[in-house]
Formats: sequence, C-alpha cells, structure tokens
Amino acid sequence: METHADAEPRPARAPRRGRLPALVWLASVPLLLYLIAPILGLIIRTTPASYACCWQAKHALSLSLSTATIALFICVIIGTPVAYLLSHYRFRGKDVIDTLIDLPLVLPPVAAGLALFLLYGMPGFGKLLEPYDLRITFTRLAVVMAQVFVASPFYVKQARAGFEAVPRELRLASRTLGAGPLKTFFRVTVPMASHALIAGAVMTWARALGEFGATLMFAGAFPGRTETMPVAIYMSSSAGVQEATRTSVALAVVLVVVSFGVIIFARRLAGRGVYYSPGA
Repeated sequence: METHADAEPRPARAPRRGRLPALVWLASVPLLLYLIAPILGLIIRTTPASYACCWQAKHALSLSLSTATIALFICVIIGTPVAYLLSHYRFRGKDVIDTLIDLPLVLPPVAAGLALFLLYGMPGFGKLLEPYDLRITFTRLAVVMAQVFVASPFYVKQARAGFEAVPRELRLASRTLGAGPLKTFFRVTVPMASHALIAGAVMTWARALGEFGATLMFAGAFPGRTETMPVAIYMSSSAGVQEATRTSVALAVVLVVVSFGVIIFARRLAGRGVYYSPGA
C-alpha cells in the first residue's frame, strides 16, 4: 500500500469530469476573456516581417538568455540550503526568514531595483569600489543581481515543498545504514524531490527572463550591455517608430510563448507527488 510523503494519507482524488452548470461557465467567461484577449491581440499583430525585425534585437535576446541562466545557477546554489533549512528544522526566527523569502514576491520590482541601487550604487557600497575603478550598477552583473533578487523566492518555495514531501523514514533509514547527512541529501532527498526542484528551477529561469522593473532601475537600458528583452520591448514600444513597434510586439510574443510553455512544464513536474511503498 503506497503512502504519501511523511506518512500522510494520499490527498483525495479530483472529482470526475461532468457537465458544468451554464451559470459557472458564464461567470468564468469575463475573467478568461480579460486574460486571453491581450495575448490574442499580440499574436494577431505579428507577421513574418515582425520576427525579421526581432532579429535586430538579438543582443537583447542573447543577454536575457545568458543572464537568466546565470541567475538560475546562483539561485540554485544559494537557495537550496535555505529551502532545506526551512523544510527540516525548527528554530527561532524561522517565520522572519520565511517572510523575507516571500518579500520579493510582493515588493514592486521598481522598489526592489531602487533598493539595490541605493545599497550597491554610489550612495552605498559603490563608494568603496570607486577608488579601484569598479562598479556594479549599470553592468551585466547588476542585471544578474536584479534577476536573482526577484526570482530566487520561486525556487526556494518550490524546493522547500519538494524537500518537505520526502518521507522522514527514508532519510532516517539512510542514516541508519551509515550514510552521512551530505550523502543522504544527495542520494535520497534530492532524487525524491527532483520533480519539485526542476519545476522550481524552470519557474525561476522564466521569472528571471521576464524581469523588467528592478533591471531597469539597477542596471539601466544600455543596448548591447544591459538591455534585456523586457527592457528592449519597453524601449522599442516607446520609440514611436513603426518598425520598432513591430519589434516590441514580436519580442513580447516570444516571451509569452516561452512563459506559457514553462508554466505547463513546471505544473506537470510539480504535480507529480512523492510516493513510496514501505514494502517495496
């Protein structure tokens, strides 16, 4: 008989499909249309010529892909210990740390960018780097730092859920068989939480790819250096030139398609629960 993680019973199965009341459909239509209409408007406005113009923004696309990947790597490295700490230990101040992790999710990105600028720019830490002709603001490093700040909670929260779903009995059995904490983590915990970890990583990468407000405030919008795809969309759309507008629309559609695929992929991975059979 299979048992859910941490020896809890399996959640109840979803109800079988049936005919939905017409009133439910009618009540759902306004929100669905409100969400779908802008996306369809973007897609309808794109033509093959739009994507040809999109090639002119290849530097922004390349920068977004590279910085989002670097940001994801950093989030995994620094976020995994925090997720494990929150999932397996009780200590004073845990609620405070949990709240700090959630803060970037509700903090306006522009405010986050301003906070990063005040800390690492000339008003703050940047003064110490000025004598060495070094700077953080308005560089690619600033782009990565802004992406890590706003995207890391997505990985930490998903990784924490994955770690919490690993049965405690399996970890104890691994320790009983002589495996140390580190070996148990990599041989038992990580493999069993892999679906949640991958889902969190994918969502984190997508969030970093779409970051705009904090990047614009902290890194600026210098073409070829700090102009990411979202920033390029904003700059192109505000230029008032027809060709630039087509470019912004094409870039927006690319981001929409990537985000849609990422969400579906992450949901499929995250929906796979961690189950084990004590008799297996």
